[in-house]
Amino acid sequence: MKVIAIGRNYAEHIEELNNERPTAPVVFLKPDAAVLKNNAPFYHPDFSQNIHHEVELVLKVCKEGKYIQPQFAHRYFDEIGIGIDFTARDLQDTCKTKGLPWEIAKAFNGSAPVGSFLPVSAFKSMNDINFHLLINGELKQKGNTSMMLFDFNAIIAYVSQFFTLKKGDLIFTGTPAGVSKVSIGDRLEAFIEDQKLLDFEVK
Repeated sequence: MKVIAIGRNYAEHIEELNNERPTAPVVFLKPDAAVLKNNAPFYHPDFSQNIHHEVELVLKVCKEGKYIQPQFAHRYFDEIGIGIDFTARDLQDTCKTKGLPWEIAKAFNGSAPVGSFLPVSAFKSMNDINFHLLINGELKQKGNTSMMLFDFNAIIAYVSQFFTLKKGDLIFTGTPAGVSKVSIGDRLEAFIEDQKLLDFEVK
């Protein structure tokens, strides 16, 4: 199982980090050791003083495929969940400044908590799904798939040109604006529409 993640997929998030708007999906990978399941706690690493939360909708791949055309992409995922792409922003900024890859800032152990999944059939439209994140009961991020620069089908079509998708793979689809630092003791709750699908603490 691999985790494929998309960066810079919401315009307001691009603006808040002063990034360049992409002309194609920005893709990076996380190893399976990054995944946290069953609301397991996230243990804040010692190597960063600025871990940011990034709430994202997550697609679960249901069959193998490569070079998938956009019109067939919907056949390759059957569940949608929610997760957090934790980012060591201080490490990422240092790597970017030096022109280096920034996997250490994105792909470290426990950096991808994933909640429960809902069947695609639970949604009326892939282009109108609301999701949000609470931290200690306070709304921190909210998004809707209509705000995506690249929709689910475009993401699958693009990444499958480079990586063979396999059943069980997870695709993080990008975060809306509102990212900020987390601290030990914080409680994160993530929702799709009004259903809470992820609930864990930072330790």
